[in-house]
Amino acid sequence: MIITKTPFRISFCGGGSDLPSFYEKYGGCVLNTTINRYMYISIHPYFDPNKTSLKYSKSELVDDISKIEHKIIRNVLTIKKVSGVEITSTADIPQGTGLGSSSSFTVGLLHTISCYQGKYISKAQLAEMACEVEINNLKSPIGKQDQYAASFGGLNFFYFRKDGTVSRSPIIMERETVCELQNNLALFYIGHARSANEILDEQNKNMEDPQKIRALIEMCILAENMKESLESNDLSSFGKILNESWNLKKSLASGISNPTIDQIYEIALQNGALGGKLLGAGGGGFILFYCEKEKQNRLREALGFKQMDFRFEYEGSSVIYVGDKYW
Repeated sequence: MIITKTPFRISFCGGGSDLPSFYEKYGGCVLNTTINRYMYISIHPYFDPNKTSLKYSKSELVDDISKIEHKIIRNVLTIKKVSGVEITSTADIPQGTGLGSSSSFTVGLLHTISCYQGKYISKAQLAEMACEVEINNLKSPIGKQDQYAASFGGLNFFYFRKDGTVSRSPIIMERETVCELQNNLALFYIGHARSANEILDEQNKNMEDPQKIRALIEMCILAENMKESLESNDLSSFGKILNESWNLKKSLASGISNPTIDQIYEIALQNGALGGKLLGAGGGGFILFYCEKEKQNRLREALGFKQMDFRFEYEGSSVIYVGDKYW
């Protein structure tokens, strides 16, 4: 048996510029971090080598991998030419909540199967293979930041070049600044788990609108500014940049926010938050605020939502157990 764990991510600034419809024309960049919440995937030979068993939010048992309903698993097993195994996945957080769970699943599955086959795969190869599966093979209207974040782990600035290549710059800060940043971030679950595809479809179509393009270009500039302030160990502008970026992001597609989310955001600003953003494509899930630690009790009481504690993580997708391959 082999078990991997692959982290979920929080995107701070630049999300949307990682879509091919944008970066292939203008280049893009995002600043994000992975957190200590994970997707776990295990694999081992199935008792009947002529069947493949899958356990995720539902169970499947097939005698031909082309019959697998889960499109990511079907595509990956077909590419890797793997069958006669049992694959199980479990996660710390529900899907559709804005933390990149789908791509963490894809990265984790590819990592697990590569290890099962005895093949080394670098973090860059793992990220690009996950992009190939989701964006090129399955035609999901998503970008590249989630796959790269889950593969590499850590607090990073990713550049998406016009030719499709990606470069990574880890954010280097003093330990005290990292601790202060983590302590001043408050993450709340507001419910309404959703599929991001509809929102991202609209956002892709809007890339012909000059106003939307200008908004994303401004978001990339803000991401660069956020990177510079963090590397200077200066958090004074972090909340302000989050707020400016969120106001720009809301303009990219109609489903990103709604009156309920807008009201939650305003309540947060009135109760100590300096800025924030809904995570993921929009519509629901987790909302993040930058709020000084001593003001967070007031923020929690005003919002009334479940807060999820977290810490940054720096390993990315990793193998946590290797047992005997006994069949």
